[in-house]
Amino acid sequence: MKDVTLLSDGWGLRHGDAVLPARVPGCVHTDLLAAGLIPDPFIGTAEHEVAWVGDRTWTYTTRLTAETAHERTDLVFDGLDTAAEILLDGEELGRTRNMHRAHRFDVTGRAGELHVRFTPAREEAEAVRKTVGDRPNVYPEPSQYIRKMACGFGWDWGPTVVTAGIWRPARLEHWSTARIARVRPAVTVPGTHGRVEVHLTLERTAGGAGHPLTARASVAGVETETTFEGDEATLALDVPEPELWWPRGHGEQPLYDLTVALTDGDTTLDSWRRRIGFRTIELDRSADEHGTGFTLVVNGVRLFVRGVNWIPDDVLPSRVTPERYRHRLTQATDANIDLVRVWGGGIYEDDAFYDVCDELGLMVWQDFLFACSAYPEEQPLRGEVEAEARDNVVRLMPHPSLVLWNGNNENLWGFRDWGWEPELAGDSWGEGYYLGLLPRVVAELDPTRPYTAGSPWSGSWDHHPNDPAHGTHHSWEVWNRRDFAEYRDSVPRFVAEFGWQAPPALATLRRALPGEDLAPDSPGMLHHQKAEDGNGKLNRGVARHFALPEGDFDRWHYLTQLLQARAVAAGIEHWRSHWPRCAGTVVWQLNDCWPVSSWAAVDGDGRLKPLHHELRRLYADRLLTLQPAPEGVVLGLVNQSAAPWRAEVTVRRTTAGGTVTAQVPLTVEVAARDAVRTPLPVDALGVTGDGEFLVADVDGEFLVADVDGLRAVHFPVPDREFPYPRPEFDVRVEPVAGAADTVDVVVTAHTLVRDLLLQPDRLDPDAVADTGLVTLLPGEESRIRVGGWPEPDAGRARAAIFCVEPA
Repeated sequence: MKDVTLLSDGWGLRHGDAVLPARVPGCVHTDLLAAGLIPDPFIGTAEHEVAWVGDRTWTYTTRLTAETAHERTDLVFDGLDTAAEILLDGEELGRTRNMHRAHRFDVTGRAGELHVRFTPAREEAEAVRKTVGDRPNVYPEPSQYIRKMACGFGWDWGPTVVTAGIWRPARLEHWSTARIARVRPAVTVPGTHGRVEVHLTLERTAGGAGHPLTARASVAGVETETTFEGDEATLALDVPEPELWWPRGHGEQPLYDLTVALTDGDTTLDSWRRRIGFRTIELDRSADEHGTGFTLVVNGVRLFVRGVNWIPDDVLPSRVTPERYRHRLTQATDANIDLVRVWGGGIYEDDAFYDVCDELGLMVWQDFLFACSAYPEEQPLRGEVEAEARDNVVRLMPHPSLVLWNGNNENLWGFRDWGWEPELAGDSWGEGYYLGLLPRVVAELDPTRPYTAGSPWSGSWDHHPNDPAHGTHHSWEVWNRRDFAEYRDSVPRFVAEFGWQAPPALATLRRALPGEDLAPDSPGMLHHQKAEDGNGKLNRGVARHFALPEGDFDRWHYLTQLLQARAVAAGIEHWRSHWPRCAGTVVWQLNDCWPVSSWAAVDGDGRLKPLHHELRRLYADRLLTLQPAPEGVVLGLVNQSAAPWRAEVTVRRTTAGGTVTAQVPLTVEVAARDAVRTPLPVDALGVTGDGEFLVADVDGEFLVADVDGLRAVHFPVPDREFPYPRPEFDVRVEPVAGAADTVDVVVTAHTLVRDLLLQPDRLDPDAVADTGLVTLLPGEESRIRVGGWPEPDAGRARAAIFCVEPA
């Protein structure tokens, strides 16, 4: 049987004349942090103080001992970041230049000092640039010339922290005769049975060549075996009526152990085990009267995708543990998210990420790792790209959560719209990867899943790459230049990126910027704002709706977080109500890799922004909305549940003082997995065809719709023009029986209180609340459960509450 020796202990890292203790997996930055030799790059402006780390050569050292009980010993690295020379007793074993691949070296019978020497990533990238020539890039760093996590070179939400190190596990594998080199389980569901075709590839020793061996596979009580003399074999297993794996919200997620054993007579040489799920995946890109669709179909059911984009959860990715993956992805499911897009400027995540997605029913859209740059297609990059793609397609294909391969992020769009085409003057830029190499690799290795060439992508060069009527669309004119109301001007077929910025929670800012007198433009705040004119866009966004608070950071903080939630809500409410024409929204973004002002719903310390709570409402199976539209105010009802919805809706026209001036009951039938848009009755509510009120009360009037515990409101004018009363409300704190450090903060409104928000981290850095933004009418009550608050106090609770105030 194969023996494995983990190489996690006993490593040193050379730092000048000293050798520091090193952790594997890890990176140079984590080792220097542990030794107290660099400051935390996340705190203040210390990012600049650690910049030198990425420009040094670093060497990891350990000692290997020889093992003689087996014919062969391999030194295996699951991830080397990035340009490395591996030497054993001074003799070179090999060189690597790809963070996203595993590497294996024959060290049979050898012992001695092992050195893994890392060349600075920029140095390697610049050497490649000299060979292949310049290419355009959205960012100034040379990320497209090296197969490394691009966002480590800096992004519009991330710091420039250029890592190096043994970032995934290392080990020695000792084996004889043969080992399992690769297993590709192609899982299909033809008819009522499940089929698993196990494509097996071996590596043999010289003595094992041509020797007959037996491979045995089993899943769900079905077993088969074959004896063969070559290096490849295929075993087919047919499972009668397996339970199907479903995305969350559509069914259960049964997983089956698939095992493969390689034997020589009675001796087991090697084994392999993964969990798989049975389901079918299709991508419907049919043309229709609206253009070209982009609809995921799972087990024959057409889905509206409720998605988020995922970036690396830490700019030092070796720090992300299985527990951290589970926590962050559970935060996603808590917001009713059913798809996570692994964005192309990051990494192929650890298997632990996909394992959790399998269990939680989170579909995974996996980008190949190309983002916002023109990528040369010449050597040495082309061979690395193909090897990387093959490694990761095979590694990830057992996971039923993986539903889509995507060629790149924004590069097809960039070629057409960002001035690349004339600058390139015929040079390669990646098109051959996205339209040639990558679809060929997927078709060969993983034909059970769809592939799309890029995001955005209209399906062919017959249409603009970001044409909203065809395929996937990225909506960035809103946020960059326009108000979020303009999301309602179009109905893209699938919105794969859109979003709005906001700062992180106050406790996150206090930790990251200790001692700073916080202001939107204070030094630390500006340093932790990486977007071009990010604060300018935040301020212009606020000013369209509210008077921009001068000298009041707490108010600015609340309003920017409020606008983030409102902006995303405007898009999702509109697009979901246009199902099936629009078949999905993927919000930019779920998470952050450090404490920063960004588009994330969960900040860099893992705290929930108001957007996260709003996503829970927006992505619930049933959604009620009031939307301004060309035909007047529209009542939108979305029913993504499996049961029909007979919605008995009450729509009220009411004054800010609480007087109902008109009321109408509406009964709307919404079929399962359907959406309905119904214009409000103009005469009954006194609303014009363009959504204006025929008679405006001096107190101001607005619309409220209620059904089955859901509420929607529509205000006919911007907040700065609406005559809000001075908000009046009472706050009391009630202990929750049997729950330590947990209370209900009960708010009772005496006036209209719009978009009330309790910020729990102002009570305690570890406190969490179960409720985000809520609008209360006079006399209404909201009960907000707060956990992790050991010393509750009603006065402190009130001080942590914000709401819309009169202009």
